[in-house]
Amino acid sequence: MGGNSRRHYDVAIVGAGIVGLAHAVAASRRGLSVVVLDRAAGILGASIRNFGHLCLTGQDGLAREYGEESRELWLALAAEAGFWLRETGTVVVAQAEDETSVLEEFRDLRGPDDIVLLDAGQVRERVPVAADRIHSGAWLPRDLQVDPREAAGAIARRLRAGGVDFHFTTTVLGVERGRVHTARGPFIADTVIVAVNHDVDQLFPVIAETHGIQRCGLDMLLVDAELDGPLSSPLFTGWSLVRYAGFTRTASAAALRARLLAEHPDLAALDLNQMYTQRPDGGLIIGDTHYRGDGIEPFQGEPAFDALLALARDLFGVSDLRVRERWQGVYASAPQDFLVASPLPDVRVVSVTTGIGMTTGLGLAERVVDELYSSTSAQRLSEPTTSLSAR
Repeated sequence: MGGNSRRHYDVAIVGAGIVGLAHAVAASRRGLSVVVLDRAAGILGASIRNFGHLCLTGQDGLAREYGEESRELWLALAAEAGFWLRETGTVVVAQAEDETSVLEEFRDLRGPDDIVLLDAGQVRERVPVAADRIHSGAWLPRDLQVDPREAAGAIARRLRAGGVDFHFTTTVLGVERGRVHTARGPFIADTVIVAVNHDVDQLFPVIAETHGIQRCGLDMLLVDAELDGPLSSPLFTGWSLVRYAGFTRTASAAALRARLLAEHPDLAALDLNQMYTQRPDGGLIIGDTHYRGDGIEPFQGEPAFDALLALARDLFGVSDLRVRERWQGVYASAPQDFLVASPLPDVRVVSVTTGIGMTTGLGLAERVVDELYSSTSAQRLSEPTTSLSAR
């Protein structure tokens, strides 16, 4: 619980994950008084359980717009808050001709500013992938990387130093216009923003049901490995090319998906995204699988971890991967990428519903806060879910 006894703010934000913090950043930059409320003892959810990969290039449509706006804000925040950030882009390793075709078609769609095609030797110069596993590859120069275990906490500390109040271990019981009811009493606010990721159904169940929000669980590991050199950037594989909307727009992606499904039905059943990042301490983050439901059981099957480790051994050509940690992530999943609902005047319910909150949240928050507070903004949010009601 924060020590400040103040109870009236311009903006009350429910949820201290990266999307909630993003709204606090946007509001505080506009000179508004802000309080952040969260039922946990600290930032413990999806915001610290991910790759730390800001996958800007692979997005499409509104997600791409939010991602591009987020990029500049991430760069500014890293400088202000002093957390680790790499501008090394993303390397994609193509292990087959159809994966190369997707990359070539994506280059034709986006151009050289977004993607630089690499031959096998150039891929090997950038990442320590086994030479016999490389057909070709690409470099996505605009992507960024942070350490998720550091970044969210550093942003929260920077906000606190700038006057934002935080109240952790403060369960929100209900929201009405101008007031947030908590287990520690009410907080008064001109505007309330609810950013509780997959727990929308705890406060606004009809919005969650109407939007089709489920929980998406995932399996990830942190390992120590003697790679043949550092992993200089996040690393994508063919499985990533059939996951992100920017790549799936290509005509070649459908054939690649069909081939992967036919050759690896066991991996497809895991809804795999085979990708890797390396933390500043050298630990290699490996992931990830995906499974969805209204509730996610805490029991993680060992076969999923076995598959992730086997793929990493094969790709990097190493036999010794020493598992340091395993964990389960949970985030909101829905047919649309974003939920921005207005259940009451001056109340917004916001969630990123495709697991790209780190990538897009800062840009999304700018739009939401601008729509609420900018007197010169002539255009309201165009996201179709803004009209959803909590009735």
